[in-house]
Amino acid sequence: MEATTYNYKVVRQFAIMTVVWGIVGMLVGVIIAAQLIWPDITYGIEWLSYGRLRPLHTNAVIFAFGGCALFATSLYVVQRTCQARLISDGLASFVFWGWQLIIVLAAVTLVLGITSGKEYAELEWPIDILIAVVWVAYAVLFFGTIVKRKTKYIYVANWFYGAFIITVALLHIVNSMAFPVSWLKSYSMYAGVQDAMVQWWYGHNAVGFFLTTAFLGMMYYFVPKQAGRPIYSYRLSIVHFWALNFIYMWAGPHHLLYTALPDWTQSLGMLFSLMLIAPSWGGMINGIMTLSGAWHKLRTDPILKFLITALSFYGMSTFEGPMMSVKTVNALSHYTEWTIGHVHSGALGWVAMISIGSLYYLIPRLFGREEMWSVRLINVHFWWSTIGVVLYIASMWIAGVAQGLMWRATNEDGTLTYSFAQSVNAMYPFYTIRLIGGAMFFAGMLLMAYNVWKTVAAGRVVNDARIPETVHA
Repeated sequence: MEATTYNYKVVRQFAIMTVVWGIVGMLVGVIIAAQLIWPDITYGIEWLSYGRLRPLHTNAVIFAFGGCALFATSLYVVQRTCQARLISDGLASFVFWGWQLIIVLAAVTLVLGITSGKEYAELEWPIDILIAVVWVAYAVLFFGTIVKRKTKYIYVANWFYGAFIITVALLHIVNSMAFPVSWLKSYSMYAGVQDAMVQWWYGHNAVGFFLTTAFLGMMYYFVPKQAGRPIYSYRLSIVHFWALNFIYMWAGPHHLLYTALPDWTQSLGMLFSLMLIAPSWGGMINGIMTLSGAWHKLRTDPILKFLITALSFYGMSTFEGPMMSVKTVNALSHYTEWTIGHVHSGALGWVAMISIGSLYYLIPRLFGREEMWSVRLINVHFWWSTIGVVLYIASMWIAGVAQGLMWRATNEDGTLTYSFAQSVNAMYPFYTIRLIGGAMFFAGMLLMAYNVWKTVAAGRVVNDARIPETVHA
């Protein structure tokens, strides 16, 4: 028989775990930020050392918090826009529990120092295989639902989610090819500069597809829904999709400027990075201009504030990134705190804030309520988060420029003006401001958790919602 209800259970599970893993990942971030000011704050315990916690932080925020947000929203959006239930409840359950197992295994192995040492791909080969299996199941679940859709067209949000699913599978499998030497150790199949090239083809496109394309899918659904307006330009969204996904794939070499990588490859990476400004800003403008005729809603709707501010940070980050890929700018910025500021303007300003806004829209609908328990708390959360992000990235920008200038400063006789220790010492005031900003963002997540908990307590679990006979999203 044809399904008459949507599957909200898996969406609800991923939505709740997004909040949980967000708190965990950001707590670890606050701890390692504190360690840069007070190195002995964790009493020399090796499992809590900076080298162990830093990859745990990045993996928890990107793949646990960000990943769960993407699973929750994509599985909600694909059902609503296709007017069809997920093709398999069992497969949906497998994807949820499989992903949670991966997160737990990642947390345990990284803290124990079991790592392949590849940025954003630190997990060892047995976990890599499990990721591939769960990801294929996710792809079957998502695309299978699209195949059985009742609607004639595939809404643009699903194009972005679909591109993310396919590309991340390709990136993960190619970059994770390795020779196992034990259950807990393997060596990359690639060597030398080829390994670096494959790694940053993966690393930059993990940012490009996991942290950009996928979250644009989120934007293309939740911004119009919360604004109560159609997307500003459907034609622009299609141009945005094809231009962004084609250009992004070739920008990875900008991570390897001034290295052993062939100079023509470095230049090509820089060129494609500069080209990325056009589709990135096209998407940002499309999202923000969706509020045309409804700007007044920003005064009273904190969810819209999250969504539109996220788009503003997206525009800023996607201008800053290409500028930092220019060789002359990169000579100053690379290996400095400026890069950390850039990463977090995207990770906190764009990814986290678009996720938080989308969840504030989603969670009441998953628990049978009209809105969150406290709209006022959403407003407080917004301002804490925004001020926290600004403190974080501004301090790192200033620190990074100062750092780069100190490293390159020379005396008349050609000797270095500053020792490396002096450049580190100059960073302490900025590290303190960064810690305050990060702690404010983390406190905002705790506020969100309290608001979600009260919403859940006052509502009722909605595992299955009726598919309306009239076709609308």
